[in-house]
Amino acid sequence: MAQEVRGVIAPGKDEPVRIETIVVPDPGPGEAVVRVQACGVCHTDLHYKQGGISDDFPFLLGHEAAGVVEAVGDGVTDVEPGDFVILNWRAVCGKCRACLRGRPWYCFDTHNAEQKMTLTDGTELSPALGIGAFAEKTLVAAGQCTKVDPDVAPQVAGLLGCGVMAGIGAAINTGNVGRGDTVAVIGCGGVGDAAVAGSHLAGAARIIAVDIDDRKLETARTMGATHTVNSRETDPVEAIRDLTGGFGADVVIEAVGRPETYKQAFYARDLAGTVVLVGVPTPEMKLELPLLDVFGRGGALKSSWYGDCLPSRDFPMLIDLHLQGRLDLGAFVTETIQLDEVEKAFERMHHGDVLRSVVVL
Repeated sequence: MAQEVRGVIAPGKDEPVRIETIVVPDPGPGEAVVRVQACGVCHTDLHYKQGGISDDFPFLLGHEAAGVVEAVGDGVTDVEPGDFVILNWRAVCGKCRACLRGRPWYCFDTHNAEQKMTLTDGTELSPALGIGAFAEKTLVAAGQCTKVDPDVAPQVAGLLGCGVMAGIGAAINTGNVGRGDTVAVIGCGGVGDAAVAGSHLAGAARIIAVDIDDRKLETARTMGATHTVNSRETDPVEAIRDLTGGFGADVVIEAVGRPETYKQAFYARDLAGTVVLVGVPTPEMKLELPLLDVFGRGGALKSSWYGDCLPSRDFPMLIDLHLQGRLDLGAFVTETIQLDEVEKAFERMHHGDVLRSVVVL
């Protein structure tokens, strides 16, 4: 039978979020119902609230989550009731040309639950990134559930569902940061700090954090940054070159998503170095670079979507590293809150007062 639970919806563009009763159907074939234990407040949820992703209101917000599988539908074999899982928004199909070429992290046909969660009056909800986890329970495709060690705290585990994985993956998957490399990270919010942590984990010798906020730079140092640059006061390209013997960094990770900072990343890399764009630009943004510079500098210009992660591979590995004390995922949690505090959490995020607020249910 369908269940009624509490959840946070965005009713319309720029309207305050509110708690509503959500109807969660029984899982159909290939689906799972998950009892949500924790869900991070991600900037993407704010984009949904502001109408920056689509106008398919009302949205059931929340996607950076962990919880316990409560029920599964027909044909589900990878997870079962009682499994502790992290939810992901890219359930790979296993059949598209990327999957068949052994590159499932580029899957072109990711999927979500077929059924819709609704309000009690039957209004269909659009779950954020196909998840909708600012709720006591949610319905997802079973492939969106990745089983991990249940010893990890839910408020820590859920962060891998989006922002922290995006940053760590930008470093270790997309950027291929290796031992002894020099890395610069431009933009030290949650994703940028995760890129710093990922670079540190990969053995980078020098990690240069760049931001306009000294508070964020100090946090970046706790994540593994060896040097910091306040780009409001100093030309970051020159500063990065000065810190790398005049050459530039082997890998520059742009975690802002703006043309200005992308150009800084482009010119702050060494010859044959790599630029990784993990910051999300808006549709109207344009980039202009001299084509001769693109040709003459060599190397690679890459974008990193969800850190080029494969959840079944990366989530358990990173959780194990956390439990071993080698990756401090807990450092990303600024505060834990309740469902009725999500609107205030968006305000604190906007002002740069938190790294991550996490709803605990």
